[in-house]
Amino acid sequence: MMLRGAGRRLISYSRNGYYSYSAAVAPFEGKGNVAQGPMEQISPNPRPQLKGLQPPFLFRGFAAETLVPRHDIGVTDVPATVAAIKNPTSKIEYAEYNHERFAPGDPSKRAFTYFVLTGGRFAYASFIRLLVLKFILSMSASKDVLAMASLEVDLSNIEAGSTVTVKWRGKPVFIRRRTEEDIKLANSVNLGSLRDPQEDAQRVINPEWLVVIGVCTHLGCVPLPNAGDYGGWFCPCHGSHYDISGRVRKGPAPYNLEVPTYKFLEDNKMLIG
Repeated sequence: MMLRGAGRRLISYSRNGYYSYSAAVAPFEGKGNVAQGPMEQISPNPRPQLKGLQPPFLFRGFAAETLVPRHDIGVTDVPATVAAIKNPTSKIEYAEYNHERFAPGDPSKRAFTYFVLTGGRFAYASFIRLLVLKFILSMSASKDVLAMASLEVDLSNIEAGSTVTVKWRGKPVFIRRRTEEDIKLANSVNLGSLRDPQEDAQRVINPEWLVVIGVCTHLGCVPLPNAGDYGGWFCPCHGSHYDISGRVRKGPAPYNLEVPTYKFLEDNKMLIG
């Protein structure tokens, strides 16, 4: 029973394949419209001779790829490009699409074109260079800012044992002209007893002149000069005491008074910053 069913199915596949093949080939052989009916009514001729043995489903696939729905006027729904791909032919000539559409330019005008393009590139490059330079220069400090960055101080009017306060970068700076006794007292301190140990020689360039920033290292208050238990500075905010070298000796301040960058231009002139 199984073999009989397989044989019937194979015969039906063969008939359907031949019918599809005949329907596909008939328009190209000039037979007009194909009659809709049994296989015997399509053509009395025997099945066309094919080279080699080909399975019936190949004809069926050929018919499925070739036959497309058409309108009454004979126009297919498939685009022409798709139909050309499905049915390739050597009758279409593509030579006219491969020719050079535009003639080559006049050699006398090429030099002018290159000159204009090159000149435009140089102009754009110069413009970009100006923009970059303007941006870089805008990032540099102005003259007034540079003037505030450094401060020149005349020391000739400062008497020994006195303290002068100047403003540098928005902060007070204490300049003290120390006496010989002040220098000896600053050097006689035991470093082991200091909270922030630092020798006096490390804080001054010239032992006669002490320069410190007048901001308490605790919370930023301004200490009072020539005050406190050690003859230096005293912070009235929280009671920090600094000695004659600006080192913290008592109170909540954790560090010594900061020493700014400075140098002596002459014996009586100092540049801070």
